[in-house]
Amino acid sequence: MPQSADVDSIVTGDLLYDFYSDLLTDHQKRIFEKVTFDDCSLSEVAREEGISRQGVSDLLRRVDAQLKGYESKLGLVKRFLAQRKEIREIRRLSGEFLENGDKELVRRIVSLSEHLLNES
Repeated sequence: MPQSADVDSIVTGDLLYDFYSDLLTDHQKRIFEKVTFDDCSLSEVAREEGISRQGVSDLLRRVDAQLKGYESKLGLVKRFLAQRKEIREIRRLSGEFLENGDKELVRRIVSLSEHLLNES
């Protein structure tokens, strides 16, 4: 079942944070996490951090742009997702091979595995 664009963007946003959060300041991480993971409102975060609601909103936009910029330059999330896709294909082909023993499936599995290993 295909995922909706909203779910895809949430997953991608979470992955961007997982991969690149160490490149953010502690202040940026704290505010981003409160809003994104702790489900706090902008007003709640602003009150807790002693800044304006607009300041929180601006910071979140900057963090989002930074994370996307890191991905644009480094491509770690794109590479990770591509590798997961190939691993899923290896798993599918392996199951198919177990069912019918087709040697062509083994060749495809080996080819995908080599591709993944050569990307490292």
